[in-house]
Amino acid sequence: MMNRLFEDLRALRRLFAGLLMIVALAGCQHKQNWHLKNVTHIVAPLQFSMQSTAGGTATAKDFRGKLVMLYFGYTHCPDVCPTTLAKLSSAIGQLGPQSKDVRVLFVTVDPKRDDIKTLTAYVDAFDPKHFVGLRGNVAATEAIAKRYRVAYSYEKPDASGNYAVNHSAAVFIFGRHGNARLLGTEATPTKDFVADLKQLLSD
Repeated sequence: MMNRLFEDLRALRRLFAGLLMIVALAGCQHKQNWHLKNVTHIVAPLQFSMQSTAGGTATAKDFRGKLVMLYFGYTHCPDVCPTTLAKLSSAIGQLGPQSKDVRVLFVTVDPKRDDIKTLTAYVDAFDPKHFVGLRGNVAATEAIAKRYRVAYSYEKPDASGNYAVNHSAAVFIFGRHGNARLLGTEATPTKDFVADLKQLLSD
């Protein structure tokens, strides 16, 4: 009788252990459903040292603990830049209190015309609380663009000296520790940015 009882107890323990393993494996196999492209381990971690509209020189370490959306453009951009930045501002506005942990870094690819004063006025027009403008010299701009495989080129100036800058329009999203997580574009719906940012913020 006792032997039978011990055998039943051992069988229950094995069953319980098996159930725990199944639950653990289910947790490990849970995958987040991203709307944006998952670029974890594909894109380089956030790294830079540039002049900032927040004052002085900023580095990636200044944004540890925040989700960072990195975008390259220029203040004279007639369409893609303002449209994309307005979309990012709208997405942040839909995060509620969680927005305090999100920053948009706008890197100018036109440092010749985009001095700090111009850049500050530009990013502040979208969101002075969550947007930061970054500016470097020609070498620094080329270096960060190369790091994230961002292409840009200058059109021939017109008679007044004005010119357009062709540039990539990707939005890179980095996690709280500076690791690359997601990639969006100017065509990504605002609701998709909101949904994925909320997932990252809840991690």
